[in-house]
Amino acid sequence: MSVNEQVLNYPLANDAALDPPAEWAELRGQCPVAHVRLPSGDQARLVTRYDDVKQMLADPRFTRQLTAPDAAQLSADGGGVFNNGLTGIIPESGEEHQHWRRLIGRWFTAKRMSALRPQMTQIADDLIDDLVKLGAPGDLKAGLGFPLPVYVICDMLGVPASDRDRFSYWSDTLLNLTRYTKEEIDVAQAEFYQYMSDHVSAKRERPGDDLLSELIAAGGPENGGLSDLQILVTGMGLLVAGHETTANMIGKMVSMLLADRSRWERLLAEPALIRTAVEETLRLDANAGFGLPRYLPVESEVSGTVLPKGTTVICSMAAANRDESAFEDAGEMDLTRSPNPHLAFGSGPHSCLGQSLARTELQVVLEVLLRRLPTLELAVPVEELERMEGLAVGGLRTVPVRW
Repeated sequence: MSVNEQVLNYPLANDAALDPPAEWAELRGQCPVAHVRLPSGDQARLVTRYDDVKQMLADPRFTRQLTAPDAAQLSADGGGVFNNGLTGIIPESGEEHQHWRRLIGRWFTAKRMSALRPQMTQIADDLIDDLVKLGAPGDLKAGLGFPLPVYVICDMLGVPASDRDRFSYWSDTLLNLTRYTKEEIDVAQAEFYQYMSDHVSAKRERPGDDLLSELIAAGGPENGGLSDLQILVTGMGLLVAGHETTANMIGKMVSMLLADRSRWERLLAEPALIRTAVEETLRLDANAGFGLPRYLPVESEVSGTVLPKGTTVICSMAAANRDESAFEDAGEMDLTRSPNPHLAFGSGPHSCLGQSLARTELQVVLEVLLRRLPTLELAVPVEELERMEGLAVGGLRTVPVRW
């Protein structure tokens, strides 16, 4: 049976840690708008071509939140980051959404990121000191990939990094597809909500130099600011988004560069390539997770396929990033590739708000690792790296390295 006639189970099964599922190329070529069955059992459509994914993400009519009665449920138990009641509290589209982005975006400007670089570098150096003390082999994900973005986002939000294990668990339950039960998710989200509610109240009493204090100081909606509930949900969202994806990407980036060690050697010889190398690993990430769902409140056409009103579409940015029509030698890693208009951070009005933060963290990690651990290598064959399963974000369970 051809891919055109099949209903594929999604996410597509794939054991390879760093390579894409074989179906991606086939789908882009023959079936750019495929039928898929989600973990919940509901059906949706999957788009894998660069132009189609970009069009879907940039169209303001298509919404992210799957709260419509005829929208597909992603996970069997509902809940999670895409089907969450809290998500409707942040304005979804139009001028209100852009206003929210402007208020938050002031904390993620290139200028602010440059100011944060020395602090990030210090954190990375300290974490590598600890990794070296423990001795090789070590787990680069647990030792560096996970803690660095957590320390940075905690600092930006003024929350204690010592609570990071709790944040990690709460994040995982919010990003659940198949790993947690509805009861576990409900309990964790209630705890997370209470924690952030207490934190926002404490910031109101004793403001600091952090994003949440600034949002409180801006005043409520009547003064062009956000409501208490919006500030609270913004804090929860940034904590999840600000550590989970980048923590995983650090591990995947380093694994991709060490999988063929000539890449690492080239960066040691030409550190000026760090910026383009980061972009290329973001583009080639074959384990990026679920992709972005979109709900169609109106009939639409994609690649000649008419999609009725009420369709849920999954946009696979990772598949689109390997589209030969958009990138020359799309399956190859080119550390010098520029320009590199990949879709790892989405596109259009909902593109990732924290992309400058993620880019800066990835660049800093690479700078510090090349300087401190030039002999770094994977401690296991690439084939033995294991994917994390059951969450909306993709990552590796561990990244065993020696130096």
